[in-house]
Amino acid sequence: MNKPNLLCTSLVKPLLNIFVSAVPSESTEASPLGVTRNKIMTAQYECYQKILHKSKDNKVVDHHCNRTWDGWLCWDDSPAGKTAIQHCPDYFQDFDPSEKVEKVCDSNGQWFRHPETNRTWTNYTLCNNKTHEKVKTALNLYYLTIIGHGLSIASLLISLSIFFYFRSLSCQRITLHKNLFFSFVCNSIITIIWLTAVANNQQLVARNPLSCKVSQFIHLYLMGCNYFWMLCEGIYLHTLIVVAVFAEKQHLIWYYLLGWGFPLIPVCIHAVARSLYYNDNCWISSDTHLLYIIHGPICAALLVNLFFLLNIVRVLITKLKVTHQAESNLYMKAVRATLILVPLLGIQFVLVPWRPEGRLAEEIYDYAMHISMHYQGLLVATIFCFFNGEVQAILKRHWNQYKIQFGHSFSHSDALRSASYTASSITEVQGSIYNHECNSEHLNGKSCHDIETVALKSENIY
Repeated sequence: MNKPNLLCTSLVKPLLNIFVSAVPSESTEASPLGVTRNKIMTAQYECYQKILHKSKDNKVVDHHCNRTWDGWLCWDDSPAGKTAIQHCPDYFQDFDPSEKVEKVCDSNGQWFRHPETNRTWTNYTLCNNKTHEKVKTALNLYYLTIIGHGLSIASLLISLSIFFYFRSLSCQRITLHKNLFFSFVCNSIITIIWLTAVANNQQLVARNPLSCKVSQFIHLYLMGCNYFWMLCEGIYLHTLIVVAVFAEKQHLIWYYLLGWGFPLIPVCIHAVARSLYYNDNCWISSDTHLLYIIHGPICAALLVNLFFLLNIVRVLITKLKVTHQAESNLYMKAVRATLILVPLLGIQFVLVPWRPEGRLAEEIYDYAMHISMHYQGLLVATIFCFFNGEVQAILKRHWNQYKIQFGHSFSHSDALRSASYTASSITEVQGSIYNHECNSEHLNGKSCHDIETVALKSENIY
């Protein structure tokens, strides 16, 4: 059965499962045998506690295989003739926890014994069967993620520079864009730090310092800010078009509280719940339903945004029938930009909430989702800034002004050079006249003074 897609966690999880073995790092040179040994001993202790506890409570009369510890995993009572299945453990770097482990309970109620050794045997062969291919995919996704966030940071910083430099662009809508862009910049920076410095450092995860949990807290908070600032964009556009009577009375303080303030609530609740009920190292695991505390409000925000967009389109179609085409074109530009933005800002997680099964389907899905997720900043900057008509118009205007000023300066310097050359030529001509025809009063009907006057007049032409 498929599991629901928990936003970015379902995409990051395949990376994290084999991340340490895939990404080059100095920390991977040290042998993690101590960490592995501690994990196995902890799992063994918990298994024996579970066996002792259950043996006091229930006694099964039917044919079944008794609960047992096989050296790596704990197995519950299993009906005779059935195959028990669990996920592979994460003890070893070449084990893929998304794969399955099988243990057969035969018809006699005995665990399967290997014919060669005559010992109870668990099938762990699938755990590292496709490790090489998955490591290659994980590397590709990792570098795809880093490049995407790097390009996003660069394009967003350029966009923010444009918005802050040109004062004529200042308005409520651009202010919302600035906050949305800034949230993307912060999220991209913390994502790169978290992937490179935390998820790729086994020794750090094993030490479990407070700093790595703080970085995860900030990472989840900024991820929430991204989606709630997109919700702010949706609310503003919906108010502008659908509830146009209040368009000029919007107070940005409510948008600031929603975009920067509200995400703190679920993140703080998640941090408290995680520390009490699932306090794993660095809170790096995604195998917990506590993540719904974070992803629930985000999914709600996406659904509200989807409703806003559908309602905006409905109202726009109605207005097209009764208003002038020119007025409606202004709304159409904003709606078109927002509709283009829908698959780029997370709506795909609502429209495609299930991850497909099958190696090829999962790989295609992972690549598509990683591109749409980690290149969001680049695409947002492109749509809201570089393709924005107002921004293009003001950039063209300033570029034309610069060309005119540069052309005027060039013409002025060229005129100075031409005047200097003309003056020197006149001096040479006058010297020649006085030397060779000093007795002649006129030259071609004009005196030397007239020649100089004509030459200086010609200077004024430049």
